[in-house]
Amino acid sequence: MPLSHAQIWTAIDRLARREGLSASALARRAGLDATSFNPSKRFGPGEPPRPRWPSTESLTRILTVTGLTLGDFADLAHDAPGPRTIPLLGMAQAGQDGFFDDAGLPTGEGWDQTELPLPSDSLLSLRITGDSMAPLYREGDKVIVDREASDVRRGDRVVVRTTGGETLAKEIASLTAKSVTLASVNPAYPPRAVPRGDIVWMGRILWVSQ
Repeated sequence: MPLSHAQIWTAIDRLARREGLSASALARRAGLDATSFNPSKRFGPGEPPRPRWPSTESLTRILTVTGLTLGDFADLAHDAPGPRTIPLLGMAQAGQDGFFDDAGLPTGEGWDQTELPLPSDSLLSLRITGDSMAPLYREGDKVIVDREASDVRRGDRVVVRTTGGETLAKEIASLTAKSVTLASVNPAYPPRAVPRGDIVWMGRILWVSQ
């Protein structure tokens, strides 16, 4: 069955969200003008407004950079049932940059995907590298993180994104109004106090695949 005008644009929006991007950022990643998928480009003048369709070239480009097939794209358009996915990033490691943009959202290319039955926009999947959390989390483990968890407390295992560009997988040792002290399971790594103002987001680790 052919896709309608509304379904095509819905699939583009859903693909952008799945990649952790806005529609404009998805267009830029595909080498297109940032306004290519703006709402204002979806209808032309007239009464009623005349539907405008994305070009075949623009669709091909976003499928190429996201690794999506036409069938996958059609599933997004139809909101097909079954497992959905969240981005699987390359690492969560103390002292090393993660794949996030200035707003704290995931960016970059070539990600795999982690299947999750009921994802939400606040969830991310990351792969552990390094040994700061060993033996609790080992090299290659995948964790699912809720970036919008508001009730984190002492003893929770979290991922913290800092304004300095670090992505830290740690355990909360203490919380104050001014700072959060993050501890490693591996005693070779000393605790680290991070000022609250230096934290972009702090998400609780909900699940780990080992």
